[in-house]
Amino acid sequence: MLRPGAHARDLSRPGEVHTGTTIMAVEFDGGVVVGSDSRVSAGLELSEMELTLQRSEYSVMLVSEFVREDWGLNAVYPNPVVSRVGCKKRVWKRQSVVNRVFDKLSPLHERIYCALSGSAADAQAVVDMAAYQLELHGLELETPPLVLAAANVVKNITYKYREELSAHLITAGWDQGEGGQVYGTLGGMLTRQPLIIGGSGSTYIYGYVDAAYKPGMSPEECRRFTTDAIALAMSRDGSSGGIVYLVTITAAGVDHRIVLGNELPKFYDE
Repeated sequence: MLRPGAHARDLSRPGEVHTGTTIMAVEFDGGVVVGSDSRVSAGLELSEMELTLQRSEYSVMLVSEFVREDWGLNAVYPNPVVSRVGCKKRVWKRQSVVNRVFDKLSPLHERIYCALSGSAADAQAVVDMAAYQLELHGLELETPPLVLAAANVVKNITYKYREELSAHLITAGWDQGEGGQVYGTLGGMLTRQPLIIGGSGSTYIYGYVDAAYKPGMSPEECRRFTTDAIALAMSRDGSSGGIVYLVTITAAGVDHRIVLGNELPKFYDE
């Protein structure tokens, strides 16, 4: 049981920065709907300092109750008389929101989009590389690239730089061959699904999307389904929030919509 005022134990590695988001893509007959929240956060970064206590009358006097609790000595060494103890003090930095209206839906080509999660800088770098390769690919073939080709490009980049970059992209779009398509590319895999969710907020809505999804939904039903799911994730996940971006991709073109914070659906706890 935690003492009053004690820090909860954090299992993160030292120096690790927590990120979060909620992204989603749904297929329908004739196209896809892609959605995301808009919060970009950074925080819970830990910095550590070392303290070495020598056994001496002077050092024992310095180990006051405050210092001993602050450095965790009470839990490890209940006796204030310690003999050369190396301890680490953790300095906690609160999570901060660095952008509240960031658009996480990035175009790869005319009718192909990516939903970004992970490190914002890393995900944007992947999008830039993939968009460049797809532009050259389209010029060589003299035809718009297939959604599958775009997903393969994203998959290859994320796998090649899996040790350097932290990014998970959902690739979705429309082409003349297969119509609307949604692909997941996490960790270098490539899988097509009628519905894909991602980001830290997705862990809160797996049950909802499994229960609420139904094949054959109309574009408007897909937009409402995506908005409700992301709004639910935003209400639970502290790293997701802001507004909801929606992109609908069909043969007719790309339709962009924004659901503002005061327009988001309300649920029982609100």
